Amino acid sequence: MATIEDYFKTTITGLDQTSNLQFYKADTFPTINPIHWLVSHFAVGSYSPLGKLNGMLTAHMTQIAPRNGFGWHPHRGLEIYTYVVEGQLYHEDTTGGSGVITAGEVQRMFSGQYIEHQELNLTDHYTRVIQIWFLTRPELWDIEPHYEQVSLEKMPPRQVGDGVVREIIGPNRNTQAHVSVRLTSTLTPAGGQTTVELPQAGEDLFLYVVDGAGQLESTGLHQDFGRYDVILATPQAEAPLLKAGDKPVNFLSFYLEPFVPVKKV
Repeated sequence: MATIEDYFKTTITGLDQTSNLQFYKADTFPTINPIHWLVSHFAVGSYSPLGKLNGMLTAHMTQIAPRNGFGWHPHRGLEIYTYVVEGQLYHEDTTGGSGVITAGEVQRMFSGQYIEHQELNLTDHYTRVIQIWFLTRPELWDIEPHYEQVSLEKMPPRQVGDGVVREIIGPNRNTQAHVSVRLTSTLTPAGGQTTVELPQAGEDLFLYVVDGAGQLESTGLHQDFGRYDVILATPQAEAPLLKAGDKPVNFLSFYLEPFVPVKKV
């Protein structure tokens, strides 16, 4: 019988992990179309070779057709982050909270023991979001369900090369997270370049390209990249240089407890 600790264990299958810096094209991971109004790219989740990364159960890009969405449904023991990339999403939950999340905003929803919510695209245009599910520790489940909504523009920026980095989860507490991870957003202008920030000791990096294309460069790695591509890295990696093409590049960097297998000498 599975224990709660089993759900915090990393599950990776079918990937050749032979270096401290790994690059995977978007089509390494499944894109599913389970119903006519929904298309999702699963970088992390039960459909993906990256089945779980410690307590991160899923990270997927989802496009919702106009006038469609997820009706009322429950969650337990989760902290869910929804970052709207394009369009807008209407949220309503059983705490009485409701509102519209627009492009460039991040919502954090903590389910506690139980919450129900609905997420709807009430507009005449497509909505695209990334949704991230974290399993929270059982000792936190008695905290009352709640949510918050924060615009990236209100998060203090810092510069890394031409890239503008904002911390969504981490010590600066731009969101009142109940998970022990770090998550940053980096926006790099067209033609600009930035250095990918490596994980600290006791972390590994999962990087997800939200939008844009360009070149990724480090010793021994010269790779074109595009939307939904993935990078994994350990603290021992050489930090790659990311060069944006003729459009801005947007990527998310997840700094999690180590999940990359230790190389055998």
